[in-house]
This record gives sequence, structure tokens and C-alpha cells, in this order.
Amino acid sequence: MHLGFSSMNTADDPAPHHLAQTLEEAGFESLWYGEHSHIPVSRLTPYPPGGELPEPYKKMMDPYVSLMAAAQATSRLKLGTGIALLMERELMSQTKTIATLDRLSNGRLLIGCGVGWNREEFENATELPFDRRYLGMKETVLAQRKLLTDPEPEFHGELIDFDPVWFEPKAIRPGGPAVIFGAMGPLGLKHAAQWADGWMPVDVALPDIENDVKNFRQLVADNGRDPASVEITLVVMAPVTADLLKSYRDIGIDRCNIGVGMENWDRPEIVIPMIEKFSKLIPEL
Repeated sequence: MHLGFSSMNTADDPAPHHLAQTLEEAGFESLWYGEHSHIPVSRLTPYPPGGELPEPYKKMMDPYVSLMAAAQATSRLKLGTGIALLMERELMSQTKTIATLDRLSNGRLLIGCGVGWNREEFENATELPFDRRYLGMKETVLAQRKLLTDPEPEFHGELIDFDPVWFEPKAIRPGGPAVIFGAMGPLGLKHAAQWADGWMPVDVALPDIENDVKNFRQLVADNGRDPASVEITLVVMAPVTADLLKSYRDIGIDRCNIGVGMENWDRPEIVIPMIEKFSKLIPEL
């Protein structure tokens, strides 16, 4: 099992080049940055875990720019968005950014993505319908794959439609970087099993992780796909311990992404000590 590290990527956190170097030297497989271009002041949409929205959400930097800085400082570390809000950016421009970062990092990019939870944020950024956002995500990913692969790509869906274009650069990996869908409910699982390269759930939201993993793999097979071809990246929000990570390894999780936890998002001084602590466990995973 691989071990990744997630960060809120604020200006107060360790700088991307420093964090990436530290992770690579410690033996971590990947670095993951999330995305919120803005947070509406209205706050009509409640924060999913309940309570007040943590302040770091308001301070997040751009994940692609930060991952480029991380790429320049490393040679092996994989670079992930965890998660990117793909529908909240213009399709062609975003795909160009992804393709460029993929090229300049020599194919180390992974795209963790989600449909988003904040309706006001979503509607500020896109004309796509919030109530059809799962279809919007599917078509966004399929259209990006066309752009990143075909000589003269075109796409004709219900929500996204464009005639043949010239689009460069192409991705190093056919179809573009692996797309890992962060989805939890029945509709999200259906989509992940149908078209995603991977599934990225949160551990504390799964009532029975071992059975949930088995059920997802069966859902992938039911869609005529090889379950082994769809990797599972588990976002660890429960208190991280050696025993917990080993238990996830034993049920077949492909990657665990750890971080300092929501309660410590405003304590950047504990990031490097945490990396040093859990790096010692990597050979056992």
C-alpha cells in the first residue's frame, strides 16, 4: 500500500517545494492538494461535517501552481489533486493546465476530483446545473480524455458539446492522468464504478470499510471492468495510527492519504514532525 500526504495548501502551510522534498526523502509516494477557488460569504450551504467552516478553507492556494512547484523540487513523488473541482473551471483552459503539468512533471500527475458540496460556490463558477453535477462531472472527465488523447478531439454530450479542435499538448499517459473520483453516495459510487480510474472515499464516512471495499469492487465488475484496474485511495480522517494503516492495507486499500487532521489545519508546525513519524512505517505498508 502506498502512503500519500494531504495538505490544505494555504500560504501558512509548509511551502510546496519544501513539503514535496521532505515527503520524497521520507519515502512517501504522493502529495495531494485540494481546491476551493473561493468560499461564498453567504454560507447558505451548511458545512457537511457540521459546525463552522474552518478558516483554512478561505485561504487555499491554487493546487496546480503549487503542484508545479512541488514537481520542480522532486523527481519521483506523485502529485495529486485531492480533490479538484473540475466543473468550476473552464474546460479547455483547465485541460491545458492539466496537460502542461502532466508534461512538466514527466507524467506524475493524478487527478482526484469531486462534484463539490457548496452550491453557491458551484453556481458562481459554472453554468452547469448543480442538480445534474454527477452527469456534468462524467462529461467533463470524458471530454478531457478526448482532448488529451485524440488528434482532433470533439465531444457531444448532454451538457458539454464542442466540434473538432486542435489541442496540445497531449498527456503522457493515454487518456490523461488517472482520474480518481471522490464520491460516497449511491449515485457517486455508480459513476466511479462506470468511468473513473480510481475511487477516493473518506474512511470515517464508511460504516464498514471492508465490506464497502468489496461492494465497490463488485460494482466495478458488474460494469464489465476489471476491479484490479480501479485503484482505491482512502482519505484517512480518523486518528492516524500504525495499526489503523495496517488494517487498511490488509483489506486491499491501494493508497492511504494522511494529513494533520481538521483539528490541526491551523497548526503548520506539526506537519514535518508527522511526516517524520509515519515515514518509519512505510516499509511495513
